[in-house]
Amino acid sequence: MTTFVITVPGTFVTDVTDTSRAVLERKLATQHTDVSESEGLDLLTLNDDATFSIRLEVDAADRYEAELAAVRLVSDALRETGFSEKDAPLGPPAVTGIDSDL
Repeated sequence: MTTFVITVPGTFVTDVTDTSRAVLERKLATQHTDVSESEGLDLLTLNDDATFSIRLEVDAADRYEAELAAVRLVSDALRETGFSEKDAPLGPPAVTGIDSDL
């Protein structure tokens, strides 16, 4: 298995309160560990224009599986925080880091 840092972009089309942001970050915190923290990457970046980027670490056999897992994790966390797919549409994920023993 390889650890991938995956960035999932999106846009909030509804207001994001400090409380909902904190809940979202808490739900995703377990996927933001050594690799991304050592690189100084923030878990959630929320821009003034309501776009956002979430950076997660995912263990997977390949890039494709890592991207699918990251989108699933982000989608689930957003839904559990009260954001529907229409409230926070996601863009295409991207690999922004890889940690492998190879």
